[in-house]
Amino acid sequence: MPFPRSSGILLHPTSFPSRFGIGDLGIQAYEFIDFLRESGQQFWQVLPLGPTGYGNSPYASYSAMAGNPLLISPEKLVELGMLSEEDFANLPVFQESKVDYDKVIPIKIELLKKACENFKDRATPLQQKEFAGFCDSKAYWLEDYALFMALKDSHNGTSWHTWDRELAKRQPEAIEQAQRQLSTEIFYYKFTQYEFFREWSQLKTYANMSGIQIIGDIPIYVAHDSADVWSHPHIFCLDEQTGEAALMAGVPPDYFSATGQLWGNPIYNWEGLKNQDFSWWIGRFEAMLDYLDVIRIDHFRGFEAYWAVKKGEQTAMNGEWIKAPGEELFETIKQRLGKLPVMAEDLGVITPEVEALRDKYEFPGMKILQFGFGSDAANPFLPFNYSPNCIVYTGTHDNDTTVNWFNTASEEERQNLLLFLGCQSPEGIHWDLIRLAMTCVANQAIIPLQDLLGLGGEARMNFPSKAEGNWEWCYQANALTKELSDRLQNLTKLCGRAPQPK
Repeated sequence: MPFPRSSGILLHPTSFPSRFGIGDLGIQAYEFIDFLRESGQQFWQVLPLGPTGYGNSPYASYSAMAGNPLLISPEKLVELGMLSEEDFANLPVFQESKVDYDKVIPIKIELLKKACENFKDRATPLQQKEFAGFCDSKAYWLEDYALFMALKDSHNGTSWHTWDRELAKRQPEAIEQAQRQLSTEIFYYKFTQYEFFREWSQLKTYANMSGIQIIGDIPIYVAHDSADVWSHPHIFCLDEQTGEAALMAGVPPDYFSATGQLWGNPIYNWEGLKNQDFSWWIGRFEAMLDYLDVIRIDHFRGFEAYWAVKKGEQTAMNGEWIKAPGEELFETIKQRLGKLPVMAEDLGVITPEVEALRDKYEFPGMKILQFGFGSDAANPFLPFNYSPNCIVYTGTHDNDTTVNWFNTASEEERQNLLLFLGCQSPEGIHWDLIRLAMTCVANQAIIPLQDLLGLGGEARMNFPSKAEGNWEWCYQANALTKELSDRLQNLTKLCGRAPQPK
C-alpha cells in the first residue's frame, strides 16, 4: 500500500547504548523514540526481532514468531519485581561501541534465569493470569518453540536433525517424554517470551502514542535449525533420510559477492503450502502484525521466482531459478487479512515479473542512493527515475556507511555524485545524501542512524557473506543531541515529510 510522504530512521534495538553490553527495550529505547518525535520522524525501522543463533544474525533465527530474549531489559525486570539492583553489582565493563556477544550472552542468560525463578515464587495472581493468557494466545507457535529450545540445550546446541530419530521426527511418545523431563527449561523459554512481548508491547504503545510507526522485517526464509522447520518439515524441501536441506536458498553472483550468497536456509515446499491454503504464512503475518505496524518483506523477489541450490554445493553459483506462487499467496493473505501494510525489498536481480507482482498489490519497493552513481542515466537508483510509491535509503544494514562508501568508492562514482549534487556540503557527504533522500519524490525516506551520525566503516552493521563479526555496532550514549534533532527536524519540515498538524 502507498504511504504518505514521511521519513524515519533505521536502527536495530541491539545498537542502543546499555550497561548490559547490548541494547535492549529499556530507557534508551524510549529516549530514541523521543528523539524520533522531536526530529519530526514518523517511522522507526528495525531488523528481525527473533532469537538469534550462530553468528548472531537476526536473519538466522531459531523461530519465525518468537522474540529475542537478549533484548529483554534487566531494568524492566527490576520494575516487575523479578530482579533487584543488587543483581547488577558485579557486572563487567562492556565495550561502548560494539556488542561482545561471547561476553554478553552468559551474563544476560544468568539474569533471565534468576528472574524466571523469582517469577515462579513472586508472581502476583494478576501476573500469573497474564502469563497464562499469553501462553494460551501464543500456543500455536510457543509450545513448539519452547520445547525446541529446551531440547537444543539438552543436546549441547546441536542442530535438530542430529538428535535421536524419535525426537528429530517428533514421534508422539518421545515428545511427551521430553515435555515431562524438560518442564523447567520449557517454562523458562515461555517466561522469556512473555517478558519480551510484555516489554515490546509497552514500547510499541509508547511509539504509536508519539506518532511513530514501527517497520519490521520478515525474512522470506527461516533457518534450517529452527523450531519452524523441526515442527513443520512437510512445508520445506528436506532430505527425508538426514533432515538436511535438500534445496538451499541464496542468490546468484551480485553486487555483494562474486560467488553469490549461499544462505543455507531450506527452500519452501510450495506445493505443501498451497495444500494447506498457506496457513503457515498467514499465521506468520498475523504474528508479525501483532507487534509491528508495517512489514518489510526481505528478498521479495523470491515470491515470484527463487534461486535454489542443491545440497552439497559450497557456493551459490550453481543454482537455478524456480517459479514461486507469489500471486496465489498474496491473494490468499489479502482475502484473510485485508490490505497489508507491506514494503517490498526488491533489490538484486529484478525482472518485469517481480515488478508486476509488487505493483499489483501496490507494495512500495526500495531505492538505495549508494547504488545510483556507478553507471548511466538509466540507473534505476538515480532519484529522477523514482516513482512516488517507493522508499529511498542512503544505504541499508547490508551497505557500508555513507561516509566510508564515498571514501572507498570508485573515482567515477565519486565524480558522478558530486556532479549530480553540484557541490559537496561542508557538513559532509552523509548530509548530502540525507538531503538528497529527503528532497526526492519517494513517499518515504529512511536513514540509517550511522549515516545521520556521519560515522565511518567501523559502524557498519553487516558484511553479506561474512559469517562472523556482524551485528555488533552500538551508538554512544550522548550521540542523539538536540543540535542533531533540530537539524533533522528543519530538513524534514522543509521537505514536506514532517507530521501534518491535526
